[in-house]
Amino acid sequence: MLASILAPLRRVLKWLAVLTLLLFVAFLGSRVWFTHSGPPLEPWHTFVPEEMSVAELDKADWRAYLAREDKLFAEVTREVVQKLPEEDRVPSNRYFVGSVVYPPNLSHDWNRSYELVPEGEPAGVVVLLHGLTDSPYSLRHVAGRYLANGFLVVAPRLPGHGTVPAGLTDVEWEDWLAATRLAVREAAARAPGKTLEIVGFSNGGALALKYALDALSDEALVRPDRLVLISPMIGITRFARFAGLAALPAWLPAFDKAAWLGLVPEFNPFKYNSFPVNGAVQSHRLTRALQASITAQARAGRLKDLTPVLTFQSVMDFTVSTRAIVDALYRQLPANGSELVLFDINRNTKLGPLLHATSYSALLRLLPPLPRDFRTVIITNEDAGSDLVVERSIAAGGTEETIHPLGLSYPIDVYSLSHVALPFPPEDGLYGSHPDPQENFGLQLGAMAVRGERGALIVSLDALVRMSSNPFFSYMNDRIKPASAERKTSP
Repeated sequence: MLASILAPLRRVLKWLAVLTLLLFVAFLGSRVWFTHSGPPLEPWHTFVPEEMSVAELDKADWRAYLAREDKLFAEVTREVVQKLPEEDRVPSNRYFVGSVVYPPNLSHDWNRSYELVPEGEPAGVVVLLHGLTDSPYSLRHVAGRYLANGFLVVAPRLPGHGTVPAGLTDVEWEDWLAATRLAVREAAARAPGKTLEIVGFSNGGALALKYALDALSDEALVRPDRLVLISPMIGITRFARFAGLAALPAWLPAFDKAAWLGLVPEFNPFKYNSFPVNGAVQSHRLTRALQASITAQARAGRLKDLTPVLTFQSVMDFTVSTRAIVDALYRQLPANGSELVLFDINRNTKLGPLLHATSYSALLRLLPPLPRDFRTVIITNEDAGSDLVVERSIAAGGTEETIHPLGLSYPIDVYSLSHVALPFPPEDGLYGSHPDPQENFGLQLGAMAVRGERGALIVSLDALVRMSSNPFFSYMNDRIKPASAERKTSP
C-alpha cells in the first residue's frame, strides 16, 4: 500500500526537479545572452571607488567622512571623467565635463554629504537618509523644512552612492548602517540635549528604522525622538530574493555584464540609472535583517519604547511592498503615537477604464480591521467624480472617521503617485511637474510631455512617464513639521 503511494510521489518529485533544473538553465542562458547583447560596460560600470569599511566608519567622525568623500570624487574625476572615451563625450552623460548634466557645473552638486546650520542655537537636529541608487538630493526639500524650524540638518551620502554606479557592486548594507550611525553621532554631538529626528526615504527608511530598533537594546546608540519614513523599504519584491543568481555568470570575465540588471545611459545628475545585481541583493538582505529586528524586539517587549513612527506611502508602489509596511511594521507596533499616511489612487482619473480592477480595491485589502493601534490617514478624492482631495483620518483606537478638505487637487492626467515621487514638490528643478526656473539641473525630467515614435530616445519611456513629483508635497511637508526642541528620550 505504502509503495503504491510513494511511487507516484517519487515520479512527481523527479519531474519537479527536472523542471526546476530546466528553468534554472534557461534563466542562466538568458543572463548569458544579456552579456552578449545591449550596450557594453562603460568606465562608470567598472571603476569602483574605495569607500570606508564598517570598522573605519565606526571610528570616524564627520570630518573624516567628508575627507574620504573628497578623495572618492577626485578618484572618479581622475579615473572616469578624465579618461572618458570620445564616444561617451555627449551632452546627456553626467560624467562628461561638457554635458548639461555634469554635476559640478550645475546650481549645486547634491551628490555630496552636507550640513545645513540655522542661525543661532539649533532647536534640534535631523539626520536625512536617501534611497538606493539615489543621493542626498532626494530629501533637500525636507531639509529646508527642518532648517526653517531652526533644526540643524545632517545629510550623509551613503556608501556606494553619488559617485559611479559601480560603487554599488562592492557595497554591503552594513556599510550603509555604519554610515547612519556615524551621521547620528555627529548630529547628537552638534545639538546635545536637543530633539533628534531621523527621516529616511525608501532604502533610507529601512536604515532609519533599523537604527532605531538597534538603539532599543544598545545603550551606546543615541535614541531618536521621532522617525519619519517616506516610501520605506520594509519589504521588496520576491525577485530580489533570487537576484543574486542573476550574477552567477559574472564569475567569468567574459560574462561580467551579468553583474548588472540594467545598463542605462547616465543622464540623471543625482541618481544612477544603471542598476547592479548587488543593489537588489543588499536591499533584500537589509529588509530581512530589519524584519528580524522588528520580530525580535516585539518578542522582547521593547517595541513599547520605540519612538513614534510617521510614515508616508503611496498605495500603488512598484518598488517597495506597501503591504509589508502594514503587516511587518504597523501591525506589530503598540499604541505609541505612530501614524500611517496613505496616498490613494486618483479615483477621478480619465485613465480609470485602463486600471486593473484590483487597483480600486487595493486600499481596502491593505488595512487591518478597526480599531487599530496607530492613526490612519488616507489622502483621496472627495468623491469619485471630483479632483478635490481630502484627508480621511481615524484616530488610534478609534472607529469614527474624520474628513478634512485640503484645498488640493489630483492632476487629471495622473492616476497615482509612485515610489519615487513622494519627496519632491511640483516645483523641484529636476523632477517637478512645474520646475523652478531659477534652478539649473540640466534637464527637467518631471515636466516632459513625452510624445513620439519608439526607438528615438536613449531610455525607455517607463523612465520618463513614471510620476516623479508629489502634488500633495505641501501637505506632507506640513505634517513633517519637527517636534519640540527638548529631548523626550534619554540616550
